Amino acid sequence: MPLATTGELVTRAATAHSAVAAFNIITLEHVEAVIAGAESVGSPVVLQVSENAVKFRHGHLLPLARAAVTAAERACVPVALHLDHVQSDHLLRQAADAGFSSVMYDAARLPYDENLAATRAAADWGHAQGLWIEAELGRIGGKDGASPLDAHAPGARTDPAEARSFVADSGVDALAVAIGSSHAMTTRTATLDHALLKSLAAALDVPLVLHGSSGVTDGELTKAAAGGIAKVNVGTALNIAMTGAIREFLAAHPEAVDSRAYLGAGREAMVRAVAGIIRVLG
Repeated sequence: MPLATTGELVTRAATAHSAVAAFNIITLEHVEAVIAGAESVGSPVVLQVSENAVKFRHGHLLPLARAAVTAAERACVPVALHLDHVQSDHLLRQAADAGFSSVMYDAARLPYDENLAATRAAADWGHAQGLWIEAELGRIGGKDGASPLDAHAPGARTDPAEARSFVADSGVDALAVAIGSSHAMTTRTATLDHALLKSLAAALDVPLVLHGSSGVTDGELTKAAAGGIAKVNVGTALNIAMTGAIREFLAAHPEAVDSRAYLGAGREAMVRAVAGIIRVLG
């Protein structure tokens, strides 16, 4: 079917008080697993390519993007493509021509005024190209090797009043908020601040996004989706599933040299992980 757009999938989820799952992809096996997992439960899904994934692919966006577009168009559920955590304006400007309907423009590392100015410029340019723009406010931590912030650290929270001003002044279509999750967590021990989420949902008229969701339990994710989170980003959980399955396969088959065998095991593990997370989000 034709590519869906991230904006329509997120808006539909927000209206239904649920959340659409957005999975970060690195390899073709990730692409195939995310789509197969979504098809198994009959749910729309978002494929995300991060700037770090582009760097891993020697700085080339199109090879992975073209594969994702082709797979998405063959899917029997709606699939959208999203360019995630973009800091490079050069990469931002490749999004529309590569099949992406949305971009998360990440200037959250900058002081507030600089974040606002950079995000406003990105949103103005993106909207002129028909792109849906997500931004982030409130440091979440754990990116680029930095230690994740403690879930209750003051810097790991988004202020509702500041967020309301930021959204109004930047013109973004969605906001990723810091409510207690952290990027790159390998254990599901994060506790979300649901009172803060309620305040943010009341203060803002754009969909809210949760980053760092791999470290959040099923119950917490279900509650967050019901409480105002409309898009849930997942990356590390897929890598944990894939790596664990490959390790298990190679331990049981030390003579194996055909990469299709162990990559197949890793892909199937990711399919199960994708289906499980989508079910949790309703």
